[in-house]
Amino acid sequence: MEVRRTVPVKLDVDESDADLLHETIQQFLDAANYVVDAAYDGEWVETRKSVLQEETYSDVRERTELHSNHVQSARDRAVDALKSVVAKWSNEESASLPTFTTPFCEYNHRNATFYDDHATLSTVDGRVTVGYQFPDDDRDTPHSQYLTSEDFETTGATLHYREGSFFLHVRTKADVDVPDRPENGTVLGVDLGVENIAVTSTGTFWSADELNHWHREYEKRRGSLGQCGTRWAHENIQSVGRTETGRFEQLLHRVANGIVDEALENGCSYIAFEDLTNIRNRMGGLKKLHEWAFRRLYSYVEYKGEALGLSIQQVNPQYTSQRCSTCGFTHKQNRSSQDSFCCRDCGYENHADYNAAKNIGLKLRRNQTGGGGGAPVGVRLNNGMLTTNGVVPVPDSVRV
Repeated sequence: MEVRRTVPVKLDVDESDADLLHETIQQFLDAANYVVDAAYDGEWVETRKSVLQEETYSDVRERTELHSNHVQSARDRAVDALKSVVAKWSNEESASLPTFTTPFCEYNHRNATFYDDHATLSTVDGRVTVGYQFPDDDRDTPHSQYLTSEDFETTGATLHYREGSFFLHVRTKADVDVPDRPENGTVLGVDLGVENIAVTSTGTFWSADELNHWHREYEKRRGSLGQCGTRWAHENIQSVGRTETGRFEQLLHRVANGIVDEALENGCSYIAFEDLTNIRNRMGGLKKLHEWAFRRLYSYVEYKGEALGLSIQQVNPQYTSQRCSTCGFTHKQNRSSQDSFCCRDCGYENHADYNAAKNIGLKLRRNQTGGGGGAPVGVRLNNGMLTTNGVVPVPDSVRV
C-alpha cells in the first residue's frame, strides 16, 4: 500500500534569500486572497478550479511575480478553503469567507528541487538554496525514516515562517508491504469523549484530563497577553498557540499508538470510530478543541493502523450512548449521567463510555455482516468477544 508522511525541517537561509522568501510568501497569500474575492459575487461562491483558473490566472500573473505553479497552488488552496466554508453553510453553520494571513507557500517538483540535505526553491526573483538543519542525533527520527530514506520519495512541500525561522514541511510517500492481518474480522470499538478522550471496547481508558488542563492553562496565558494589546503580546499569543498545538499533538500520538497497539494485541482487523461529521452538534459541551482533537486522533490512528494492515472505519453513532450493549434495550434514561450507564431492562451497569465503545464496534459488525465474505465475527472485549448472541469466548483464530 502507499504510505504518506510529512516531515517538518528547519531551514538555514541567508539573509538576502530570506527577503526573497518573505516576498514570495506575501505574494502567494495575496494570490490566494485574490481568488477568494473573485470566487464570491455576493450570493454565489464559485468552487470549480477550472472556472477560477480561467477567471484569475492571467490577472494573478500580471499582479505578481510568482512562478506559474505558485499561482495554481494558491488557487487550489483558495478553492479548498472555499469548499470548507460552503460545506458549513450547507449545514447552516456560521462561517466567514477565508482570508489567508499565516505565512506559508506551496512547492512541488516544478518550482523546487529536493535533495537529502537541502532544497532549491523558486522565488519572485530566481531560485534560492536552503539547507536542512537536522537534530544532532538523527537516528530514528522522521528525518532519517522518511526524508533521507531511499524508500520514500519526496512529492512536494509547504514553506512556513514562524518564530523567526523558516520551516519546510516536506511531503513524502512510499509503497510498503502491509503485514498480513488475521481475516477474522474482529472489531475494536472506540468511543470519544470530553472526559475520556478515547475508550476502547477492551476496557482501556485514555483520560482527557491532560488535554483539558493544558487548554485551560493556555487560555489563561492568551487572556493575560491579550490584555496588553502590544505587538509583543500578539506575537507571544501566536507562540503560545503553537506550543499548545505541539503539546496536544504529542498527546494524541501517544493515544493513537495505544489504540493501534490495543487492536494488534487483541487480534483485531478493524478499528471502529463514530462518524465525526457534525460531532459538535451531537455532543453537548464539546469545544472546538475537542472536535479538532477527535479528528486529529482519528487521522493518526488511520495512517498508523493502515500501515499495519488494520482497517479504520467510521460508523453512524445513533443511539450508541443509549443502547445496552448486553441486551440491546435502547432508552435515553439508560444513561443516567455522563459516566454511568444502567439498563432499565436487564439491569446491566457499567461506565457509559465503555458501553458506547462496545456499541460502536457492534455497529460496524452489523454494517458488514451479510457482505461478500469477511464479515466481522464480533467485538473484542477484555474478557471475550461480544456478538449478537452475547459474550462468547475468544476464538483461537483471533488469539495473539
